[in-house]
Order: sequence, then structure tokens, then C-alpha cells
Amino acid sequence: MRPEPSKDEPRSIIEVEKFNFFYGDKQALFDIDLEIPEKEVTALIGPSGCGKSTLLRSINRMNDLIDGQHHSGDIRLEGDSVFHPELEVISLRKRVGMVFQKSNPFPKSIYENVVFGLRVAGVNRKSQLDESVERSLKAAALWEEVKDRLNENALSLSGGQQQRLCIARAIANQPEVLLMDEPCSALDPVATAKIEALIHELKKNYTMVIVTHNMQQAARVSDNTAFLYMGALIEVDDTRTIFTRPKERKTEDYVTGRFG
Repeated sequence: MRPEPSKDEPRSIIEVEKFNFFYGDKQALFDIDLEIPEKEVTALIGPSGCGKSTLLRSINRMNDLIDGQHHSGDIRLEGDSVFHPELEVISLRKRVGMVFQKSNPFPKSIYENVVFGLRVAGVNRKSQLDESVERSLKAAALWEEVKDRLNENALSLSGGQQQRLCIARAIANQPEVLLMDEPCSALDPVATAKIEALIHELKKNYTMVIVTHNMQQAARVSDNTAFLYMGALIEVDDTRTIFTRPKERKTEDYVTGRFG
């Protein structure tokens, strides 16, 4: 567990409390307690199958799409349970955007990809959509590359550009939180470097949680790191401490490459 925050530390925007998650009879997460600080990057690390993506997808209830899943405990966003029976999942996902491992642009124009969520929400005024497209693409460091081709099919973009377009689409609704599930795993080193630079910029305005298998990437982009192993949260601390002075032997063995 993290120590009590001092006055200088950012407030927690997400609180995970005694959270257990099940796929049918199989338990994937065990008594997770975790606080996610506002406008910082928190990395979830651990070997394959340890529960990183399950935890990430629980924050915006993407796991609701899986038959037979259930949970106990709670996850709170700004103090309110994301599982409250009166909470609309669509409104939750406006506040908690998500970028997936494999870029998934829609087979539409670049412009229509960015405004998709806004149109679903009933926004159709062209001036408002235009402003959102420019703002979101600039925030995703893509505007200069595509501003003269907004009507082209998004599938014509390179893999790295597609992933940045998906980031633009995720932030067009101006969420408070941005979840990223291995956003660079399918990208080459140049595209990966651009995404990592973008993460540094985005945390000025968004709270970010990123799942990554890449230890070097976690060390480069995150402020805090949580290490999961076999569904349990072993240790969470600021990233420098996790990588240089971890308290738990399992954490040390994982970040130094002894297993995983």
C-alpha cells in the first residue's frame, strides 16, 4: 500500500478497494487496493496473465461485455462507485477514455473518427465538431501530419498514426482519465517514441493508467508503478523506487528480469 499522501502529493482520482474479479468460476484479481493520483501516469506491470488488463478494463467497465464475469469490492471515480446501479456506462466511458493494444480506427474518414463519440452524444454543429477535431488532433500530435487530408480514410494512415488517431478519438470527449492497454506493442521504435513523448504531454491534462510489458517503457513514461503477480497487487510506489529500491523480493526479481 502507498503511504498516506502528504499535502504536496496529488489527490487520488481513482480508488480501487478490496476489488476481486471473476471470469465465471476463475478468479483473476484478488483484494486489489490501489489509488491512482490525478494528472500522473500510473503503469501496471507484471507477467502475462497477472491481471493487468483485467484491472484496467474494470475501471471503465469494459469487462461488462464478457459473459459470466462478476466482481466484489469497489472502484470509485471522484468518490463515486463506477458500479453504481444508476450510473450509465456510456457516461462513465465519456469520463474514462481508452486506447487499445491494436489501433482500431473505424473505416471512416480521419475527421469522422475523431468526432464519432461527439456525434453519438448528439453534437452535430459543424463549428463545434471542427474545433474538437483540431484540438484533439493537436493534443495527439497528429494535426500537422493530417490537417490537409481530414476527409481521407483513416485506414490509409501508418500504424503509428492510426494509434495517435485513436488517442485523438479517445480525448475528443475531454475525459478525465485515459486508459492505455499496451498502446505501443504493435508499433516500431520510431512510432513508439512518438507515443511516449505524447504521454508526457497528455498527463498535463489527463490522469493516465497504462498497461505495459516493457519495463524500460514503464520506467520512461510513468510517475507511479504497480506490480501485479498472479492476480494480486504485490507492490505500488513511485516508479523510481519500484525500479531501484523495491520493498518486495518478487518485485525486484521481475523488474531485474529474473522472471516474467
